[in-house]
Amino acid sequence: MALFKASPFLARAIRKQVNLVCVSTERLSSGSFSSTNTKSASDEKPISRFPIPEVDTLPPDMQALMNETMEKAGFVPNVFKTLSHRPEEMRAFVNYYDIVMSGREDGHLSKADRELIIVAVSAHNKCRYCIVAHSALHRIFSKNRLLADQIAANWETADLDDRQKAILNFAMQIAVCRPVSDSHFEELYKHGLDQEDAWDIGSVVALFSLSNRMAFLTSMAPNEEFYVLGRVDKPTK
Repeated sequence: MALFKASPFLARAIRKQVNLVCVSTERLSSGSFSSTNTKSASDEKPISRFPIPEVDTLPPDMQALMNETMEKAGFVPNVFKTLSHRPEEMRAFVNYYDIVMSGREDGHLSKADRELIIVAVSAHNKCRYCIVAHSALHRIFSKNRLLADQIAANWETADLDDRQKAILNFAMQIAVCRPVSDSHFEELYKHGLDQEDAWDIGSVVALFSLSNRMAFLTSMAPNEEFYVLGRVDKPTK
């Protein structure tokens, strides 16, 4: 699940990509991506099986989050709309997401590393929303248009370097609830990662194991913008 208030860089990156794929200002102003819309833009199917409250009925901080996201990114991810059904739970989720995904100052996992883990875990759990949304974010952060799709299909055959393989081997042990051995930690250490990085990997896996299941519970539909983000070149002048 993506795009929270602690990530202004992420919001700007998404906004830039939305502009590149020619999402018109008329469409935005028409309400296609308004935070109160309960339908997906592509086919008018519900984005959640649960009721979505009007933004002006939400607590002030959640209203501000919705409006800030719309202003910075150009659309409101459907995860926000869906989770607003339970504002207190949404607030707790957003806060935890921000902590886990913002990274530690002395950590060695990049934003692209985290998105790589999310795509692999979400593919294992067959979560369409998180695969689509976080594949887009991986493309943006890594500048690699192909790798996220490969991981979504089968991470074990994807074009990973040795460091990425070590990270995903570790992550998937946790995702499938198998014991993590000393050898898994040692493989991380070979690639410049440490014990705290291992904790970070586990936190990302655990957070998105929760996210995947909430997406299934709610039948959450991805925003169509996520399908194209990071796939196009900047137009030449």
